[in-house]
Amino acid sequence: MPQTTTASRRPAKRQHAASGDPVQEALIDARATRPILEHIANKWSVLILTVLCTRPSRFNEIMRRLDGITHKALADALKRLERNGLIKRTILPTAPIGVEYTITPLGQSLQQPFEALYAWALAHGPELERAQARFDARSGTPSEDGTA
Repeated sequence: MPQTTTASRRPAKRQHAASGDPVQEALIDARATRPILEHIANKWSVLILTVLCTRPSRFNEIMRRLDGITHKALADALKRLERNGLIKRTILPTAPIGVEYTITPLGQSLQQPFEALYAWALAHGPELERAQARFDARSGTPSEDGTA
Protein backbone atom coordinates (compact mmCIF):
# COMPACT_ATOMS: atom_id res chain seq x y z
CA MET A 1 0.00 0.00 0.00
CA PRO A 2 1.53 3.38 -0.96
CA GLN A 3 2.36 5.73 1.86
CA THR A 4 0.40 8.98 1.83
CA THR A 5 1.37 12.23 3.46
CA THR A 6 -0.85 14.83 5.06
CA ALA A 7 -0.19 17.13 2.09
CA SER A 8 -1.27 14.46 -0.40
CA ARG A 9 -4.56 13.96 1.46
CA ARG A 10 -5.49 17.65 1.66
CA PRO A 11 -6.87 18.05 -1.88
CA ALA A 12 -9.37 15.23 -1.30
CA LYS A 13 -10.51 16.86 1.95
CA ARG A 14 -10.91 20.22 0.26
CA GLN A 15 -13.23 18.66 -2.33
CA HIS A 16 -15.60 17.71 0.49
CA ALA A 17 -15.40 21.26 1.88
CA ALA A 18 -16.77 22.58 -1.39
CA SER A 19 -19.87 20.44 -0.87
CA GLY A 20 -21.49 23.22 1.15
CA ASP A 21 -21.95 21.10 4.28
CA PRO A 22 -20.95 23.52 7.11
CA VAL A 23 -20.39 20.70 9.62
CA GLN A 24 -18.06 18.86 7.23
CA GLU A 25 -16.26 22.12 6.38
CA ALA A 26 -15.71 22.88 10.09
CA LEU A 27 -14.30 19.40 10.68
CA ILE A 28 -11.97 19.71 7.70
CA ASP A 29 -10.82 23.16 8.79
CA ALA A 30 -10.15 21.84 12.30
CA ARG A 31 -8.09 18.96 10.91
CA ALA A 32 -6.09 21.34 8.73
CA THR A 33 -5.48 24.00 11.38
CA ARG A 34 -5.06 21.93 14.55
CA PRO A 35 -1.42 20.93 13.93
CA ILE A 36 -0.50 24.53 13.12
CA LEU A 37 -2.28 25.97 16.14
CA GLU A 38 -0.67 23.38 18.41
CA HIS A 39 2.73 24.80 17.43
CA ILE A 40 1.96 28.49 17.83
CA ALA A 41 -0.91 28.82 20.27
CA ASN A 42 0.49 27.17 23.37
CA LYS A 43 1.28 29.32 26.37
CA TRP A 44 5.06 29.45 26.04
CA SER A 45 5.19 29.95 22.27
CA VAL A 46 2.89 32.97 22.44
CA LEU A 47 4.93 34.51 25.27
CA ILE A 48 8.31 33.78 23.66
CA LEU A 49 7.22 35.31 20.35
CA THR A 50 5.83 38.31 22.19
CA VAL A 51 9.21 38.81 23.93
CA LEU A 52 11.12 38.45 20.66
CA CYS A 53 8.82 40.90 18.83
CA THR A 54 10.38 43.72 20.85
CA ARG A 55 14.05 42.80 20.30
CA PRO A 56 16.42 39.86 19.73
CA SER A 57 17.29 38.13 22.99
CA ARG A 58 19.58 35.52 24.44
CA PHE A 59 18.31 32.40 26.17
CA ASN A 60 18.80 33.64 29.76
CA GLU A 61 17.17 36.99 28.98
CA ILE A 62 14.10 35.22 27.59
CA MET A 63 14.03 32.98 30.66
CA ARG A 64 14.18 35.99 33.02
CA ARG A 65 11.35 37.73 31.16
CA LEU A 66 9.13 34.62 31.24
CA ASP A 67 8.59 34.06 34.92
CA GLY A 68 7.86 30.42 35.64
CA ILE A 69 9.27 28.75 32.53
CA THR A 70 11.75 25.94 33.12
CA HIS A 71 15.05 25.63 31.28
CA LYS A 72 13.80 22.49 29.50
CA ALA A 73 10.45 24.03 28.53
CA LEU A 74 12.19 27.09 27.07
CA ALA A 75 14.77 25.02 25.19
CA ASP A 76 12.04 22.77 23.75
CA ALA A 77 9.84 25.72 22.78
CA LEU A 78 12.72 27.56 21.09
CA LYS A 79 13.61 24.46 19.06
CA ARG A 80 9.96 24.03 18.01
CA LEU A 81 9.66 27.71 17.03
CA GLU A 82 12.91 27.55 15.05
CA ARG A 83 11.78 24.35 13.31
CA ASN A 84 8.55 26.08 12.30
CA GLY A 85 10.39 29.09 10.87
CA LEU A 86 9.06 31.53 13.47
CA ILE A 87 12.41 32.37 15.06
CA LYS A 88 16.05 32.31 13.96
CA ARG A 89 18.89 31.10 16.16
CA THR A 90 22.21 32.88 15.62
CA ILE A 91 25.51 31.86 17.19
CA LEU A 92 27.38 34.99 18.22
CA PRO A 93 31.17 35.24 17.84
CA THR A 94 31.72 36.08 21.50
CA ALA A 95 33.77 34.47 24.26
CA PRO A 96 32.12 32.45 25.62
CA ILE A 97 30.01 31.71 22.56
CA GLY A 98 26.55 33.22 22.81
CA VAL A 99 23.29 32.42 21.08
CA GLU A 100 20.70 35.01 20.15
CA TYR A 101 17.12 34.41 19.07
CA THR A 102 15.38 36.71 16.61
CA ILE A 103 11.84 36.64 15.34
CA THR A 104 11.51 35.96 11.59
CA PRO A 105 9.14 37.77 9.23
CA LEU A 106 6.79 34.77 9.51
CA GLY A 107 6.87 35.03 13.29
CA GLN A 108 6.46 38.80 13.08
CA SER A 109 3.22 38.25 11.16
CA LEU A 110 1.76 36.90 14.43
CA GLN A 111 2.46 40.13 16.34
CA GLN A 112 -0.88 41.77 15.59
CA PRO A 113 -3.01 38.73 16.52
CA PHE A 114 -0.94 38.21 19.69
CA GLU A 115 -1.31 41.88 20.65
CA ALA A 116 -5.07 41.53 20.22
CA LEU A 117 -5.06 38.37 22.35
CA TYR A 118 -2.94 40.10 25.02
CA ALA A 119 -5.31 43.11 25.09
CA TRP A 120 -8.28 40.74 25.35
CA ALA A 121 -6.64 38.92 28.26
CA LEU A 122 -6.04 42.20 30.09
CA ALA A 123 -9.56 43.44 29.45
CA HIS A 124 -11.38 40.21 30.25
CA GLY A 125 -9.07 38.52 32.78
CA PRO A 126 -11.07 39.72 35.81
CA GLU A 127 -14.30 38.54 34.16
CA LEU A 128 -12.80 35.08 33.62
CA GLU A 129 -11.63 34.96 37.24
CA ARG A 130 -15.14 35.83 38.47
CA ALA A 131 -16.67 33.16 36.22
CA GLN A 132 -14.16 30.59 37.51
CA ALA A 133 -14.94 31.53 41.13
CA ARG A 134 -18.70 31.18 40.51
CA PHE A 135 -18.19 27.80 38.82
CA ASP A 136 -15.90 26.55 41.60
CA ALA A 137 -18.37 27.69 44.28
CA ARG A 138 -21.26 25.87 42.56
CA SER A 139 -19.36 22.67 41.87
CA GLY A 140 -17.23 22.51 45.00
CA THR A 141 -14.15 22.33 42.75
CA PRO A 142 -11.03 23.78 44.38
CA SER A 143 -9.69 26.85 42.60
CA GLU A 144 -6.23 26.92 41.07
CA ASP A 145 -4.81 28.46 44.26
CA GLY A 146 -6.14 25.46 46.24
CA THR A 147 -9.11 27.13 47.93
CA ALA A 148 -12.61 25.81 47.49
